[in-house]
Amino acid sequence: MQKIAPYIFVSPFIIVFVLFSLYPFINSIIMSFQRIEGLNESTFIGLQNYQRLISDPVFYKALWNVVRYTFWTILILIPLPLILAIVMNHENTKFKALFRSVFFLPVLTSTVIVGLVFKFAFSKESTGVFNSFISHFGFGPVDWLNGSGTGMFALVLVCVWRWMGVNMIYFLSGLQSIPKDLYECAEIDGATTWVKFKNITLPMVKPITTYVLTISILGGFSLFNETYVYWGPASPDNIGTTFLTYIYKSAFSDGDLGYACTLGVGMFVIVVVINLIQVSVRGLFKED
Repeated sequence: MQKIAPYIFVSPFIIVFVLFSLYPFINSIIMSFQRIEGLNESTFIGLQNYQRLISDPVFYKALWNVVRYTFWTILILIPLPLILAIVMNHENTKFKALFRSVFFLPVLTSTVIVGLVFKFAFSKESTGVFNSFISHFGFGPVDWLNGSGTGMFALVLVCVWRWMGVNMIYFLSGLQSIPKDLYECAEIDGATTWVKFKNITLPMVKPITTYVLTISILGGFSLFNETYVYWGPASPDNIGTTFLTYIYKSAFSDGDLGYACTLGVGMFVIVVVINLIQVSVRGLFKED
């Protein structure tokens, strides 16, 4: 009994993983080589879906959108939460618990509700929140959600508002695990605040930074809820099209499940390649 007990305890996870992760993944790969015309009607078409994918301009537009979105979110949601975490970790900072709750609260709200609120805030009407704000500086109403640059700004802003507190908590947990003796020894040696930050804080929070970078990449490439609330399955000139919205549109609006699975496989390959590059680059710069 003792020999089979570990297998019994892990069996629920294995069953769930096989049924809801491994089987759909393998089935999606198989379906990507088919033309599916109904629930029980499928035709093997070889690499036709992949040939279509390579020449599909909407696919490259979606790739460009998620790359831009991921770039800006990483650029903001790594350094800024780190700075906030340092402030929250400082011994002279007052009301730490209150500020942590305030920063963490946005992630507890519904993504759909948040998207709807920001959608109305980015209204093209002059009475919209952001148009009312810029009118004080002499700027006219802006059609935020119908422009490529302004639409991306709307996406990045809602992401920053929602995930800033989560990343701050991650960095805060890393900062609190750093032994204070290191800072005390550095102060005895006459190290400045910048030197302590560069030589102690940054190296010690490097694992947290890597984790935040990884989940930011995955989050960027799996963006769906905000874009769907903003524009639905189809945005003007595909300014808000992402991999998941394009997969959703191909599967449920166009009824092309085979091509939707091909898009999913393509997205999987791209994400794996990006993470392998990240790990390789991190290994090149890893100190012995």
